[in-house]
Amino acid sequence: MNVKTCLRSVLICGMLILLTHALTLAQLVKPSKTGSVISPPPRHSADGADKEENEEDGEILIKVKAGTANAIFDEASYIDYKVDLKSTYRLKQEGKFSYTVSTDEGKQLFEDSVHIALGRRGSKTVKFKLPPNPPGFYQLSIRMNLTAYDDTIKKVFGIAPFKIAAPQHRPADFDAFWKKSRQMLDKIQPDYKVTEQKNLSTPEIKVYLVEMRSWGNALIKGWLTIPVKKDKFIPIRYRVPGYLVEMKPSMIEDDFAVFQLNVRGNGNSKDAINTFGIQYNNYHLESKDNYIYRAVYMDCLRGVDFLASHGYLGMDVNRIAIDGGSQGGCLAVVTAALDQRIKGVTTEVPLYSDLREASVITMKVPPKNETPVWHLNNFVKRRGRSASMEEMYRVWDYYDPMHFAPDVQCPVLMGIGLMDELCPPRCSVAMFNQLGTSQKELWVSADKAHEVDPIYYRHQYSWLREFFLLP
Repeated sequence: MNVKTCLRSVLICGMLILLTHALTLAQLVKPSKTGSVISPPPRHSADGADKEENEEDGEILIKVKAGTANAIFDEASYIDYKVDLKSTYRLKQEGKFSYTVSTDEGKQLFEDSVHIALGRRGSKTVKFKLPPNPPGFYQLSIRMNLTAYDDTIKKVFGIAPFKIAAPQHRPADFDAFWKKSRQMLDKIQPDYKVTEQKNLSTPEIKVYLVEMRSWGNALIKGWLTIPVKKDKFIPIRYRVPGYLVEMKPSMIEDDFAVFQLNVRGNGNSKDAINTFGIQYNNYHLESKDNYIYRAVYMDCLRGVDFLASHGYLGMDVNRIAIDGGSQGGCLAVVTAALDQRIKGVTTEVPLYSDLREASVITMKVPPKNETPVWHLNNFVKRRGRSASMEEMYRVWDYYDPMHFAPDVQCPVLMGIGLMDELCPPRCSVAMFNQLGTSQKELWVSADKAHEVDPIYYRHQYSWLREFFLLP
């Protein structure tokens, strides 16, 4: 064997060793098709201790199913649930299966429990019925305390939601206040500026930067996108932002012109206001006249003014639908109430609805994270004796979307998530029930929190196409 051959052999052996080592490492971290991590084969000790440990490893797979598809029940009917349990343990699991029902303010109404036993890798179905309750939304807590497994699953169900009514606190001068606000906005020259953004446009979509003057002469901005291949005039989707959410150009729709407005403090309108470090929705909260949302609501109306005056870009200004989620859901309802040029509303998990009740629920059942309603409560807490909840409520009575709802006369599609901590379902539905239009539809996503399920958006798109009589 010559030197070259020896070197080649040594090199090949070395590469094989490295490859084997790499494959071993890959086995340790490579995800399986289910997304779990593949672990190396277990090492068994001589005394069998690891075998006993493995027998105690496992979990209980749980599937909770309400008696209705969206967990909404009639007022007179029992609330029925089915819970499918599947054990992956090698050891028998037994213990207590309990469930409680509470109001959305956390007051416990009902409790019951049963003893269950699951054999080695066994399965079981537990069925139970809950007594009827008045219209509202209720929290269901299911707990399991078994041999080697403890868990709590939380669900929410609704009873006769369209019968939910909330006390009204609409100020006597509500209409006059907003009429004056509109008149003040009209005195401000908008100075519209529309600039095509060729670096953002594509062969299919033209992108425009829109700039205009709004309340207090502040400069606000937004993004307009228009399909290149379109009818002469196409309907408009007007989108308003969530809480401190940046709106960007929409590049996916070829049936609509889409206008995405950044109200002051959001996105490319961030510099339109300086809150001096104060939480956004606390800014001038002590004054209904100077409160930030007076300006924000007027920003949304100025956006309608822009659309109505720019039909020459190929937009049908008689077919404007407004859409928003969370804060945007609130803004969509308010804008439609104040401006009849809005012909349709799609709103998801609308923030601030029935603010007085939302505030109480947030105090009694604190959310996992700080929410906009939490920040309103905290405003009062931080101020101590210099402010009260009632004083804060009296300002917000001018801004609560529920008080605008009776003036909404166009069709409305609204989506909510029953697990929502930011916008309690009872409050959203209380606002929905006050809508002045008879053409309204409520979509319920039973297992979603501050969002709706993807199927909703397919339904929303079909709803809009049908509403605008698109082929």
